[in-house]
Amino acid sequence: MNESELPADLNAVVDRALDEDIADGDRNAALVTDNRIARARVIARENAVLAGAPWFDRVFAALDERVTVNWHVADGQRLIAERVVCDIEGPVHALLSGERTALNFLQLMSGVASATHEYVERVKGTRTDIIDTRKTLPGLRSAQKYAVRCGGGLNHRFGLFDAILIKENHIMAAGSIAGAVARGREQSPELFLQVEIETLAELEQALEAGVDGVLLDNLPSHVLARAVNMADAHRRRFRQQIVIEASGDISLTNVREIADTGVDRISIGGLTKHVRATDFSMRMQS
Repeated sequence: MNESELPADLNAVVDRALDEDIADGDRNAALVTDNRIARARVIARENAVLAGAPWFDRVFAALDERVTVNWHVADGQRLIAERVVCDIEGPVHALLSGERTALNFLQLMSGVASATHEYVERVKGTRTDIIDTRKTLPGLRSAQKYAVRCGGGLNHRFGLFDAILIKENHIMAAGSIAGAVARGREQSPELFLQVEIETLAELEQALEAGVDGVLLDNLPSHVLARAVNMADAHRRRFRQQIVIEASGDISLTNVREIADTGVDRISIGGLTKHVRATDFSMRMQS
């Protein structure tokens, strides 16, 4: 991942995390009276995909600019269990105070990247991309979406402001799919507009309304395949680009079957909602 892809709120997120953990002082690090220069090493305890190095770096930079981190693996690369991930050197107080916050970012984000990578591997050879959703941990959305990219996935809309997804409640409030789409086009013509549909009849209405994409929610594979054929026929007839997305009850067991229907992308809330942290340890070196 290159630096231009880092979220604008990275520093603020790290600063909040440090304040949450340290507040007005680390009483534990204060037990060490000699603030000598120390060395530490971070080790991955399981196979994973690394994500979160810039957040890890920022933790120690915020505590003491003398801390240096030497990475042996880059974000987005595979980790082998018991591999040394990075070496750290700096004042011992900074290393002790920053350990937990730095590892928290690394374990959370690597967990997201690793889960994403598993899904991406399952759909290799298809035209389908794996994407995330807005089901993220509050305050950590940009970090988790970065981690999804590290795992080889793509990002859906960031929030309610940068794309329009018309769902069942919006349709009921607007009176119809056509009415909701027309209102969305009128208010924000520059935004990607997508409609969530649950039946082939709703799909036909969405296509006729001129949407940019459809979200096929909780449809069985044979119905998904029919929906893809309908959307592809509409694409050819009107020379219109339409993104076909599947979502709902997606697992590693069925994701390949769903991808084989020909959908363009599969959105999985569990990538950022059901996070199993990657196990890392940080050990001081003598």
